[in-house]
Amino acid sequence: MENEMEIDDSHSKHRKEEKEGNGKALVVIMVGPPGSGKSTFCDLVMGASSRPWARICQDTINNGKSGTRAKCLSSAIAALKDKKSVFIDRCNLDKEQRADFVKLGSPEVDVHAVVLDLPAKLCISRSVKRTGHEGNLQGGKAAAVVNRMLQKKELPKLNEGYSRITICPSESDVEDAITTYSRLSSQDTLPSGCFGQKSSDAKIQVGIMKFLKKVDPPGSGSGSSMTPNSSPSLPVKEPKVRSEGSKPESFGGVSNEGEKEDPMAVESVADTVALTNSKDDSASLDTTDTLAFPSISTADFQFDHEKASDIIVEKVEEYISKLRNARLVLVDLTHKSKILSLVKSKAAQRNINPEKFSTFVGDITCLYSKGGMRCNVIANAANWRLKPGGGGVNAAIFSAAGPSLEVATKERANTLAPGKAAVIPVPADSPLFIREGVTHVIHVVGPNMNPQRPNCLKNNYDEGCKILREAYSSLFEGFVSILKRSEVQNHRGKRGNNASDQKMKREIVHVEERSKKNKGLKYEVGSGNTDLEQQNKSKSNVNSSKAWGSWAQALYSLAMNPEKHKSDVLETTIDVIVLNDIYPKAKRHILVLARLNGLDRLEDVCQEHLQLLKTMHQVGMNWTERLLLEDDSLIFRLGFHSVPSMRQLHLHVISQDFNSPHLKNKKHWNSFNTEFFRDAVDVIEEVEKFGKPSIQDEGLLSKELRCHRCKSAHPNIPRLKSHINNCKAPFPATLLQNGRLVQGTTKTDADS
Repeated sequence: MENEMEIDDSHSKHRKEEKEGNGKALVVIMVGPPGSGKSTFCDLVMGASSRPWARICQDTINNGKSGTRAKCLSSAIAALKDKKSVFIDRCNLDKEQRADFVKLGSPEVDVHAVVLDLPAKLCISRSVKRTGHEGNLQGGKAAAVVNRMLQKKELPKLNEGYSRITICPSESDVEDAITTYSRLSSQDTLPSGCFGQKSSDAKIQVGIMKFLKKVDPPGSGSGSSMTPNSSPSLPVKEPKVRSEGSKPESFGGVSNEGEKEDPMAVESVADTVALTNSKDDSASLDTTDTLAFPSISTADFQFDHEKASDIIVEKVEEYISKLRNARLVLVDLTHKSKILSLVKSKAAQRNINPEKFSTFVGDITCLYSKGGMRCNVIANAANWRLKPGGGGVNAAIFSAAGPSLEVATKERANTLAPGKAAVIPVPADSPLFIREGVTHVIHVVGPNMNPQRPNCLKNNYDEGCKILREAYSSLFEGFVSILKRSEVQNHRGKRGNNASDQKMKREIVHVEERSKKNKGLKYEVGSGNTDLEQQNKSKSNVNSSKAWGSWAQALYSLAMNPEKHKSDVLETTIDVIVLNDIYPKAKRHILVLARLNGLDRLEDVCQEHLQLLKTMHQVGMNWTERLLLEDDSLIFRLGFHSVPSMRQLHLHVISQDFNSPHLKNKKHWNSFNTEFFRDAVDVIEEVEKFGKPSIQDEGLLSKELRCHRCKSAHPNIPRLKSHINNCKAPFPATLLQNGRLVQGTTKTDADS
């Protein structure tokens, strides 16, 4: 019994020591360029670790603003005195930058370095597309900064004063390091030494000089020639860039400049970073429209590989001229794929441009997240019932996309004949859309040579080849149709840009209010991408945005980044956000914003947005119920402006009292009380019937002022307001139909 008590006392003492942190403290110096994930590393470890940590970040060290190295050093010393271990969250890419922090080591403090030595392409991609960065390093300027920093990179060495160095050249290595540090208690120590060692002479990662604009070599003294607003001059030959989790194939089989071919190199220049030549730091990466497709019928349906490869190359050659700036990528899971090898060889023999057509080894459901290749359209080798299951690509795509793809597929088709294809827009709530940026899945059914499957052709290759040609033709035609729709939206954007000066003169918002917004805009304008904005990005979106003035971007920024405006947002879902209008035109005036990038205005709406419109309307109706519980005397109308003054499709939910100091002029009134205001129920009905809503002319905004109830005319806004405060006439019959008005249950017949 006495021994048991001694053991218990020993355990209790150990737990007490661990809780109080009596072991050695750690100074972990993070090393890596912007976008390598240093801050994320620190946050994940601190969130999971029982050891007390302090993160010292130079971007926020000065009360949330950037500070100096000296300030970081003093904060680190204070944290160590407080018995905390410390993360030094700076780039620390050369020995001089790290030296002062290494000196924090002592008999009571071990100094570690964690080097996030990820591919340059990945770091630049993350830096360019991120938003809300603590140091405001995002957008176009981020690429130049990362490029410049990597040229000066010095890997840390143990003789600088470290007890341990961990070098992470891949994301899986980073995850392992996070796990290692997360599990450290206050009493634990890690083995000394250098782990994951790479050549310390590597000043710049292989490939960075090849996919960024030409720069002077390290040590030339001239630095980078790439400016924040410059776009890269892409090389003709295939660059060598590490790509985790994939092994692309190359038609030529010859590496650049006599180097050994990198088995992880991207296949063509189309897979390198493509920065837009933007002046607003909203540069994007590799927005080339891309169809990734599996080999149809050669797996489960056992079609002969030689014949199938001939047809693939034949059809690619036929359609490649129709793709313009788009590309095709044949995908297979295995490096030993016979079909990829055959197609690669035959495509090279026919001199097919590898920038327009290439092969890629990887999982078609996660080409971006695991392979680094952006593909906005993927093909599914479907079964005739268009159902999940059956194994192979079909099962994988339905599983990755979630149940919403099956629902969306049923809305378009229930069955599909061999040789035919069906284009299905991927719903915005699908993981395939959110994680991978896939906007469309094209289901295609090929011929079957497997006697264990339905409709077997029993080795009839005359019929089989005919069906397979039809299948690829249908698939590529489906992709071309998506490209054409993108071009139409692109044309709209250019047209709006050419007429932007005239449009600004006609916009609904009064000059006085516009001036207020320019001086003190409540919402951040022109921010970059979130994971949601990264999904559905295309050239049409970029061009379309140019038609909007900077002040008109506020709603777009809010819809894409609601987490940055929590105090303004009333409700957030994956599809919409809800907020009060900052300049309400009535007692209650709220906005329901779509969160789909590229859906800027009512004119952009088409059949594929029908469900989103219904969601917006339902959310608006839910809010009218809440508002009516607060004031049952209110009457609401829900609708869209034909030509909005602010970018990002938004539904107005507005009470019909129009009692607001912000309602100041004729345009304000007529934007809500003429045909210019499109009732949501009418818009939804038109999209269901015709695929598009009708847009009313802005000339309606200059009509004479008339009461929305009795239709009497008034010379000015003050006289109109005085009248409507007392008008008890019933609303016009047209507004009383089809649920255009929403009101409480206590209204009298006269009021309604």
